[in-house]
Amino acid sequence: MNILLFFSLGGSEILVIFGVVLLLFGGKKIPELMRGIGKGIREFNSARSSIESELKEGIRDAERKELENKAQKQEGPIERY
Repeated sequence: MNILLFFSLGGSEILVIFGVVLLLFGGKKIPELMRGIGKGIREFNSARSSIESELKEGIRDAERKELENKAQKQEGPIERY
């Protein structure tokens, strides 16, 4: 719901918000603040992609084991003469 409110902002509202941020942090602090936000976003994306790859690998392993179990059940026990 809050995301929908953000996208309904007009140009003048965004300028007012930018002005307030400029007054609160000052012109010299804004680049530092943006770098910090960018670094946080990069770390989040990196963690998300590593979790996704681990989940995909786990799913592949489970599917592989399931196929091996099905193959063993179809072959049955080996009989020796």
